[in-house]
Amino acid sequence: MRSATPKVLHEVGGRTLVGHVLAAVAALDPDHVVVVVGHGRDLVEAHLADIAPDAVTVVQEQQNGTGHAMRVALEGLDAAGIELDADGPVLVVAGDTPLLAGATLASLVEVHAAESASSTVLTAVLDDPSGYGRVLRDPATGHVTGIVEHKDADDAQRAVHEVNSGVYAFDVDALRDALGQLTTDNVQGEEYLTDVLGLHVAAGLPVAAVAAPDAHEILGVNDRVQLAEARGLLRDRVNERWMREGVTIVDPATTWIDADVVLGRDCRIERNTGLHGATRIATGALVGPDTTLTDVVVGEGASVVRTQGTDAEIGPGATVGPFTFIRPGTRLAAKAKLGAYVEAKNAVVGAGSKVPHLSYVGDVEIGEGSNIGAATVVVNYDGVAKHRTVIGDHVRVGSDTMLVAPVHVGDGAYTAAGSVITDDVPPGAMAVGRARQRNVEGWVARRRPGSAAAEAAEKAHASGAATAGSGDGANEEQGQ
Repeated sequence: MRSATPKVLHEVGGRTLVGHVLAAVAALDPDHVVVVVGHGRDLVEAHLADIAPDAVTVVQEQQNGTGHAMRVALEGLDAAGIELDADGPVLVVAGDTPLLAGATLASLVEVHAAESASSTVLTAVLDDPSGYGRVLRDPATGHVTGIVEHKDADDAQRAVHEVNSGVYAFDVDALRDALGQLTTDNVQGEEYLTDVLGLHVAAGLPVAAVAAPDAHEILGVNDRVQLAEARGLLRDRVNERWMREGVTIVDPATTWIDADVVLGRDCRIERNTGLHGATRIATGALVGPDTTLTDVVVGEGASVVRTQGTDAEIGPGATVGPFTFIRPGTRLAAKAKLGAYVEAKNAVVGAGSKVPHLSYVGDVEIGEGSNIGAATVVVNYDGVAKHRTVIGDHVRVGSDTMLVAPVHVGDGAYTAAGSVITDDVPPGAMAVGRARQRNVEGWVARRRPGSAAAEAAEKAHASGAATAGSGDGANEEQGQ
């Protein structure tokens, strides 16, 4: 991967590679999960503690092949005092196959049991099998006779297109016995787990094979190119599933939905949209275009357009966007609005309240039915600490108001446009926090003679078109 991050910790579709594999395995409800770690094990073990705390980790100190890794895993179980059920199979999967499906693993285990097999391998047929071990079969019976690694295969064997996925089910006792017979007599000088199948065939034990329903499931990730390929395939799989469950995805090629996202029927996802983490979109909601949401809950019938949001709740019927930035802790009640070029952080916006445009609302609680005029800023930071502002129900905050926290604006109060509010505003009051306007007549002619402005003013005076007015206008100037 050419990365400081261990391969299995690279992410696709909202999970790490190993996270996807463990999710597939979890579908079988296994008695025990063992993860063999090597390179970057401290980082891998820390990640496993978060996503699979019950998993047993064992360390393969020297990378001596897949057979050696299997023996290390069994020894780790023994050391942990965990006794495997002799009647249950050991399922083996690779940690870099994010497209593997739980249903496919279940099918593998079912066939293994039905055929009383000592070992069962998951296979796939690839147009280009280069790099994969080939599955060898008896030409007369079609039974599996073994697996040969690509580097050890001859020309005839390399012509085979059925490949080994690296996913197996084994009888416990038969596996332990065969592991003790493995050698390193091969091109790579390693113990191959694939040789277990050949040993079972030689011993007259039944060996079975199951073909993956989709050959893409077995694809491993070994570099950034394959990582991107897996990401695209997973995107298509997830999008198809949601469309078949009643979600409209306008442009699947530009829509990226993480594995743990949940979508309601009849919601609509527009182009260039990414839904990540634990995002939940309710029935009938509209999201996008050009929207990225991470860990955001969107209520029924809500609309979120050209927005970036993280760790927030958008209530039923609420509207957000366009060009809106929702930061963590923001919660919009039913039919609330955050409009164009609004940024909200740790803000609670009550039912029916509106922040229509060009405003910043941070560390604030806004009651029901209030309107926040354009270019309003909740001044929440004093250079050392954040402070909270409370705006009551049915408040009208005039355009270009600065609310310097901590401050409380009472129910039904107004603020005059252009005010700086530093003190609490009683319910029903009009708060005016600005200097009275003063007009300096003739300033342009004196200070900017010969300018376009001076010429325009002179013409206006000459035509009698100049107007003058005064008055504080506090009762009139409300942003809408």
